[in-house]
Amino acid sequence: MSKILIRGAKVLGGEPGDVLIDGETVAEVGTGIEAGDATVIEAGGQILLPGLVDLHTHLREPGREDSETVLTGTRAAAVGGFTAVHAMANTFPVADTAGVVEQVWRLGRESGYCDVQPVGAVTVGLEGKQLAELGAMHDSAAGVKVFSDDGKCVDDAVIMRRALEYVKAFDGVVAQHAQEPRLTEGAQMNEGVVSAELGLGGWPAVAEESVIARDVLLAAHVGSRVHICHLSTAGSVEIVRWAKSKGWNVTAEVTPHHLLLTDELVRTYNPVYKVNPPLRTEADVMALREALADGTIDCVATDHAPHPHEDKDCEWAAAAMGMVGLETALSVVQQTMVDTGLLDWAGVADRMSFRPAAIGRLEGHGRPVSAGEPANLTLVDPAYRGAVDPAGFASRSRNTPYEGRELPGRVTHTFLRGRATVVDGKLA
Repeated sequence: MSKILIRGAKVLGGEPGDVLIDGETVAEVGTGIEAGDATVIEAGGQILLPGLVDLHTHLREPGREDSETVLTGTRAAAVGGFTAVHAMANTFPVADTAGVVEQVWRLGRESGYCDVQPVGAVTVGLEGKQLAELGAMHDSAAGVKVFSDDGKCVDDAVIMRRALEYVKAFDGVVAQHAQEPRLTEGAQMNEGVVSAELGLGGWPAVAEESVIARDVLLAAHVGSRVHICHLSTAGSVEIVRWAKSKGWNVTAEVTPHHLLLTDELVRTYNPVYKVNPPLRTEADVMALREALADGTIDCVATDHAPHPHEDKDCEWAAAAMGMVGLETALSVVQQTMVDTGLLDWAGVADRMSFRPAAIGRLEGHGRPVSAGEPANLTLVDPAYRGAVDPAGFASRSRNTPYEGRELPGRVTHTFLRGRATVVDGKLA
């Protein structure tokens, strides 16, 4: 590999400086670096971050390649500044065996756009009745450390306890989709004023909060790690804050869309706003932002959930739940957290790279931008402003809630172990 000199970049938002990449590694960080044979990128004061890490991505392969493939999903990830994603288990067949997680892992290696770390299912077929092959998935070539039935809740307390006990043996983590199924039967949106006015089945906050409360207690009892997926309510924030005050090993994530959008958008009946968990109230959004800022919520995770056109272009009740998010995540975080003064760019690096990599025990990612570290890097132009145009997405699906909305910031370059996957905002 040739050398690459990034000149005049603000590392984690600090003073402008230079970063020299030599092969797969950051060779030097400083000012006035000279490298005569290097390809020079004039950053012009853009922000240089460690490559972003997503704990929660749906790549759909195997089984739903009409929505997304590992190749198209990782291309979308690279465009969004990600160098690693965790691929959720709700594929067809479900990623509940060593064979399936290894298939996904190998597809990620072949794509070359970002690293893919499969998430193993907690239960066989996501059915919540019998533990999946947790040990075999961990011991496989994929080296699975994160397990989740995302899309479904592990609602049986005994099964959840057993899963927490099992993964403790190899420092794994159970990532819970907190949704009490009986409390959300027929639910279509957040339960509240808007659902009452529209006559749509309500999804109460307590359906999320009751499961989180149970699971932080179980994690404490077992002495294991639990991670809360896509936390969405102010009450959930308080439960996680309480659990952390006890010193329990609890982490949590929030999606970009839950930091920006509210249930008022459901008044349009546009199924692009139908998501699980549902968009909540303005008060919830503000609580989530504050919790991400103070560290109660550890990280941002996209919950990138691609769907083909026909699954969203229908009446609300029949529409699939989910939004694509990899290509817009950093822009939404800039708008909601950086431009509001709640986080600086070092904080963004912490919430979107360092912490998710640590939670997933992902080696080589979420590392400092310093000499000797892997050159997994993202260069961001924070001054950019532009309307979101899904027609230009690298993802195979277009179900974004931000179409036509102006968002700040643009990833100009992404480097995976020193190799440019994105150059000037375009796939390399």
